[in-house]
Amino acid sequence: MKEYKTITKIAGPLVFVEKTDPIGYGDLVSLRLPDGQLKNGQVLDTSHDLVVVQVFEGTSGIDKQSKVKFLGDTIKLGVSEDMLGRILNGAGKPIDGGPDMIPEKKLDIIGAAINPYSRDSPSDFIQTGLSTVDAMNTLVRGQKLPIFSGSGLPHNEIALQIARQAKVIGQKEKFVVIFAAMGITNEEAQYFMKDFEETGALAKSVVFLNLADDPAVERLVTPRMALTTAEYLAFEKDMHVLVILTDMTNYCESLREIGAAREEIPGRRGYPGYMYTDLAMIYERAGIIKGKKGSVTQLPILTMIGDDITHPIPDLTGYITEGQIVLSRELHRKGVFPAIDVLPSLSRLMNLGIGGKKTRDDHKQISDQMYAMYAEGRDLRGLVAIVGEEALSEKDRRVLKFAEAFEDKFVRQGKREDRSIADTLDLGWELLNSFPVRELTRISPELKKKYYKGVEQ
Repeated sequence: MKEYKTITKIAGPLVFVEKTDPIGYGDLVSLRLPDGQLKNGQVLDTSHDLVVVQVFEGTSGIDKQSKVKFLGDTIKLGVSEDMLGRILNGAGKPIDGGPDMIPEKKLDIIGAAINPYSRDSPSDFIQTGLSTVDAMNTLVRGQKLPIFSGSGLPHNEIALQIARQAKVIGQKEKFVVIFAAMGITNEEAQYFMKDFEETGALAKSVVFLNLADDPAVERLVTPRMALTTAEYLAFEKDMHVLVILTDMTNYCESLREIGAAREEIPGRRGYPGYMYTDLAMIYERAGIIKGKKGSVTQLPILTMIGDDITHPIPDLTGYITEGQIVLSRELHRKGVFPAIDVLPSLSRLMNLGIGGKKTRDDHKQISDQMYAMYAEGRDLRGLVAIVGEEALSEKDRRVLKFAEAFEDKFVRQGKREDRSIADTLDLGWELLNSFPVRELTRISPELKKKYYKGVEQ
């Protein structure tokens, strides 16, 4: 293969190479520095007389005397079942002190889009052990359901709790978790590794860690590595895979950084105009394929900059995914964990995964009733601040009391507390039993007869 010595410009993580043979987008590149050191890169853009290469290890030390060789191959990840129980860096190399893995096959990390005709409709309930998710915003196998958080909120603890507790009830196939962290600090990385190892969750997990001081380019590769592993375990090894991606905001910041280095015309708030397409290429890799036993479910986590849900990252994510789980700073200040606010949260596929044989016959109605009562209770808090509690009717006081009890008993959970769906729904009835039966307007007479144990009046 030819070596080129035609570097014309170096900008950020990018190297511009002039007048080469025809080169493919995404091709791997080897750069030899004047001191003999080798660096690796990937073709980011190619035109008639110029090729833009992004360098994985950063461009320090590269000058116009450096030689560039195009390898004619794209980034591939060696995959095998031995990946379970391992901790890898963002580029897929082991960092847990264990041996190198012998791959069963090598797969292109870009992956192939699932043909819409081949997609099966998600319908199996995934139990996370968190009442607010299981009862009110149910996660379904094959769904993509993001968590919208804010800086300083405990999204990482919630992600770890879901990684430990998630399971598909009544399914024989193996359930595994792939945890990909992007742009995290060393302290966070140690926290994740310690938690996975101590709780034994690592045995059924593959962990990818891209640190904040790793190159921005590697951050763009990390979620694709994780999803390639997920697709292999799901569609070739018949496993149910839950992929947790944290933090997609760091991923998008890297997109913006590389877009600026390429001197692209920026879109909203400086992010590239193609960010929607780029995010869709990641999120749309969740799903179930007809005739295959496995599934890929995604739980991307993103921190909303300035707690702004209209910011481009949560805004575009909301368009592509099937709902969202929103964390609340107000609940966090009250010391409620997990600080999930059920009112702006939504799971669009919830109705497909709940009901008689999947969860319980009262699931939908009890969820609707609690949502209505809690929404009313939250509104009444604003009224109480103006007119005082004495001005409220007896019914309004009950609703106000319910809102407090809902946050304190239903939303609040221990970090190691794993509630079954039956426990969660029973807890819901316990809270609703404080109302006279006639006020439970969203529950059918048959279900009231079966489950209601309050005062009938």
